Amino acid sequence: MRRVKHSLLFLVIAVMALPLQAAGEGKNSRVVQEGLLAHVSQNVALRFAAAHPAAVEGTLREAGERLRQARAEVAQVARPGASRATHAGGLGVQLDDRFNRDHVGLPQNEESVAVCPSHPRYVLSGANDYRFFLDPELNSTGYYFSTNGGRSVSKEGLLPSIESGGEPANLPSGGDPVIQTDSECNFYFADLNYPADDPFANRNGVGLYKTTLENLKSCPAGEDPDQLTQPECWPERRLVAFADIPVETGIGSFLDKPWMDVGPDGEGGQQIWITYSDFANDPNAPLGFTGAQIKAVHCDAETLACEEPIVISGTDEDVQFSDVTIADDGSTLITWAQIEGELEETAQVFTVKAVVIPPGSTTPGPTKIVNREVNPIPFDGFLHANDFRVATYPKSIMPMVNGKPRMFVFWDRCLHNLLDSTCEESQIYMTWSDDMGDTWTDPVSISKHGDNYFPAVSDEHGTGKFAVAWFTNRRDRIFHNRQDVELVLVAKQTGNVTKRRWVTRLSNESEADPILGGGFIGDYIDVDRAPNGVSYVGYNANYRKVEVLGEGFPIPQQDNYLTRKH
Repeated sequence: MRRVKHSLLFLVIAVMALPLQAAGEGKNSRVVQEGLLAHVSQNVALRFAAAHPAAVEGTLREAGERLRQARAEVAQVARPGASRATHAGGLGVQLDDRFNRDHVGLPQNEESVAVCPSHPRYVLSGANDYRFFLDPELNSTGYYFSTNGGRSVSKEGLLPSIESGGEPANLPSGGDPVIQTDSECNFYFADLNYPADDPFANRNGVGLYKTTLENLKSCPAGEDPDQLTQPECWPERRLVAFADIPVETGIGSFLDKPWMDVGPDGEGGQQIWITYSDFANDPNAPLGFTGAQIKAVHCDAETLACEEPIVISGTDEDVQFSDVTIADDGSTLITWAQIEGELEETAQVFTVKAVVIPPGSTTPGPTKIVNREVNPIPFDGFLHANDFRVATYPKSIMPMVNGKPRMFVFWDRCLHNLLDSTCEESQIYMTWSDDMGDTWTDPVSISKHGDNYFPAVSDEHGTGKFAVAWFTNRRDRIFHNRQDVELVLVAKQTGNVTKRRWVTRLSNESEADPILGGGFIGDYIDVDRAPNGVSYVGYNANYRKVEVLGEGFPIPQQDNYLTRKH
């Protein structure tokens, strides 16, 4: 019922995003199961449900039909600059950390961030940006560039579409942002690309973008708020993987949840590894899909020439949430979660797994089990005092310790799962291995009491420490509802937490967005740490009040934020 309650709120923004599509509704009459929509990226599910309410069952269908009738009321919206924002008293510095130029009050979530290690004044962040309905191409992957160390946004924009080599010819950027950079301040961006009016029809893929610092500084992004897509800002772009879903059957593959890292290849060059989930869609299956695979693509960082995708997850049937990190010696660590019980519709168990690809190679080593988590935050479950989507999402890093890579893995888990669906007192766990995953230390909690979720881990950059950040509700001692962001530094040599900091000064009410309500805050946040010891944390909050779409009163709404901590 909690999921149903927020269906209306989930769909409002997607309806605003799409032009009238009566013809498109007739084009696709298949049913997409609710299980698939709950499993893939929420940005994807929003677009599909709004464009094709008749293809969604039950309450979602009724909501979609009602919202389609309301399109005319939101077709004429105020352009950027027409809304009036007010800064509520008492927020102070936190409001100054807002990291966008959005004046219409539409949401941003699922943040990523990268700081150039050689010139930390250059910082790039990304987010799902719901201003895509103002964009002619309906691109929805936002980027925000700073030239003063993340203190303010100098320009922003939306990633442009990519030529698909199939039908449709161009695939708009579709969210799930991942950003990396190198020592020369080249910026790399990975995301999802799919048909804006129907993610589950025809071709979809994983996009890779690259731009230079000088190009990003000189291109016209952000100068025209009505045209946030400026293709010249990201001149190098391509699909590194794609899949097709025939409209007639709905049976095919949908690519989801990419992650990426850029680093040495062990042979004097720079390499890119991109991982993602490949879902086998079947509308006749109980959950709408019959399984998934974790796949990976290896690319040259200079030319963006990529090899064919390879399967990482072996024979695992149900997987999600891959992560990839490249060590200084060129070794590559890939982690993911195998889910037991979801396809069987029983209590879920998440087994965190890992493989290492040696320097100079593209062949994965043997799969190692990191931890079998019997108390995960399950798919289609909830935290006990929040309604937004959340599930256990492992993250990893592989710094050099005593001349060899050490594998660190982090994940969120529950102290108790009420009725196998409601997570109580979630914690952030950590373990590590010095023998390529043959053995692991006993998992330990690096969070304190309360509910903790969405772990993010930074690069280490030779400082001896790396940063881990997450959302926590432990300041809300009565209800465990309002959220903050917490940051710790971990010493790579000992695995000990050496510093603990609050990132947010004021707790956030995650339900206070008029478009998404409390239903979606993204699937992750991000943190990066510069060699000068400054950590950059990207997250979303609802501190700023805006006249949303230029109407009504200034009210709190969801923005992306970037906060710096020493």
